[in-house]
Amino acid sequence: MTTDTHRMLRLEVRNAATPIEDKPEWMKNTAHMGENFTQMKKLARGKGLHTVCEEAGCPNVYECWQDREATFLIGGDTCTRRCDFCDIATGRPALMDILEPRKVAESVRELGLRYATVTSVARDDLADGGAWLNAETVRAIHTINPSTGVEILVPDFKGDPDAIGQVIDAKPEVFAHNLETVARIIGEIRPAFSYEGSLNVLSQAKQGGMIVKSNLILGMGETDAEVYEAMCDLYDAGCDILTLTQYLRPSPRFRPVDRWVKPKQFVELAQQANEIGFLGVMAGPMVRSSYRAGRLWARAMKKAGREIPAHLAHIADEGSALQEASALLTRQHH
Repeated sequence: MTTDTHRMLRLEVRNAATPIEDKPEWMKNTAHMGENFTQMKKLARGKGLHTVCEEAGCPNVYECWQDREATFLIGGDTCTRRCDFCDIATGRPALMDILEPRKVAESVRELGLRYATVTSVARDDLADGGAWLNAETVRAIHTINPSTGVEILVPDFKGDPDAIGQVIDAKPEVFAHNLETVARIIGEIRPAFSYEGSLNVLSQAKQGGMIVKSNLILGMGETDAEVYEAMCDLYDAGCDILTLTQYLRPSPRFRPVDRWVKPKQFVELAQQANEIGFLGVMAGPMVRSSYRAGRLWARAMKKAGREIPAHLAHIADEGSALQEASALLTRQHH
């Protein structure tokens, strides 16, 4: 057993000493099953298609699928790194499936998606960190589905400019890499990542002409002042789109929830982010980094004064965003 494995087990034992927390009232979600959702669910089941939305039990699947947006996980179901908030298995991954990009692209076509988010496990076992797989998946989706927008959420590729450049060259609509937390505690929560390293990935993507996106998870031990500092650092690194989310503990093995951030606080943080200058902000306790991603991309493009390509104009239609903190507050007051 390696030193890292021993450290991981000690951490999980310590975490498990704290029982799973009760969720506050505003974290409880109501499902609304529209016609598109029902069609997509039937298709996904019938074709054996795999989306993160269903497999991770995302509470927003009803709303996103109704607007024909979905998220796919590539690179397998095992990550070479462990983060203390993420329940994807850590270990030695299976061999890379070189047919996976085509399979994902065909799934996008089967589901009739307007916008697809693709996220990858870290693949430190591969020489390029999985860069080819990420880039090829973007290319395959665009080739088979020319009217579908693609957002790619990548690991840090250890900051390798060649790997990052491969993904940029594939021309996704959005290049995303999630910072997730603040400088003081990132070493505890994401020991295989670094704060400056993640900011550097975003800067490289910005220099490559990308619309750049990142995420911060709240409730893991950060302060409001540190969140503001992280938002400023993200903006300075070239981040255009920011999502702010509430940490939900997957099981007792993971980091206990430090605080439940109220919808009103999320509204205030979103206002701060807009004042800092982000082109698109989505904040709320039930928001996830890929939530309403197409709508957020279109919002950022408009604010930047960039023309939305004609073949993607349909994404700019304003869909709902029920989990935005401002919408939650409005519903609470009715």
